[in-house]
Amino acid sequence: MENNTWVNNHTGRSDFDLVGLFSQSKHPALFCVVILVDFLMALSGNIILILLIYFDAHLHNPMYFFITQLSLMDVMYISVTVPKMLMDQVMGVNKISAPECGMQMFLYLTLGGSEFFLLAAMAYDRYVAICHPLRYPILMNNRVCLLLVSSSWFLGSVDGFMITPITMTFPFCRSREIYHFFCEVPAVMKLSCLDTSLYETFMYLCCVISLLFPVTVISSSYSFILFTIHRMKSAEGRKKAFATCSSHMTVVVLFYGAAVYTYMLPNTYHTPEKDMIVSFFYTILTPVLNPLIYSLRNKDVTRALKKMLNVKSVSQESIK
Repeated sequence: MENNTWVNNHTGRSDFDLVGLFSQSKHPALFCVVILVDFLMALSGNIILILLIYFDAHLHNPMYFFITQLSLMDVMYISVTVPKMLMDQVMGVNKISAPECGMQMFLYLTLGGSEFFLLAAMAYDRYVAICHPLRYPILMNNRVCLLLVSSSWFLGSVDGFMITPITMTFPFCRSREIYHFFCEVPAVMKLSCLDTSLYETFMYLCCVISLLFPVTVISSSYSFILFTIHRMKSAEGRKKAFATCSSHMTVVVLFYGAAVYTYMLPNTYHTPEKDMIVSFFYTILTPVLNPLIYSLRNKDVTRALKKMLNVKSVSQESIK
């Protein structure tokens, strides 16, 4: 009770003002439409990819199981921030309560952390498939795949459970304006009236630890993969292996690059405008790009999509 009183005395209010992307735009209405289109593209693209993999028996293997999990994370990830941002713009409000801010922070930290580890699991899957193809069904059986996915979700949630409570229990006695379009940790921490340097160091170490294992797995896996591809005699085999791995590496670079900028670079490299642009890239654009990367460059997925469209066209003709 005393703690709540102390906090209230230092904050005066329990909600925050999100000074987001639209305040930086000269044409907020047009920008709102663009973000809505991106949001719908991300939802439809990822949901279609999930349904394709679910209904097509040829796609029932570990690689596509991991892709369905990635698409699910992307759907949830973009849904954490964008709907509220669009509704606030339409309604003409920009407030978010402290509990809503904490929940938003927890969800995006959990989903982002889970995606870090899932991308590492996907890299290991490609390593086993290309470097040990004969043992692939044994090394990547259903039990192993479920263990890797559940571990990714669990380890991601650890980030959320550690960082969110600490961040939200700091007293905020400065301006209540968060210079961001959602409750991202660095943006919220700038409102604290206490010295947060120790906590920022702790958060930096958490990020290093969270990235160190996945980056080690990914870099090791692709080192062996490149070596194996180089030794392949079949040009078609090299082309197929390289296409699969390049798609995954594109996603890794996009997602990890944004995370390194946000949580590991010193404050001197950051400005509110740059932070919002980078966050826009990995919270909104990446979920749009992922299904395109994994479908347009993947013959199995494009074949399944054509098959589904053909079935629909045939059924419609038979009805007529």
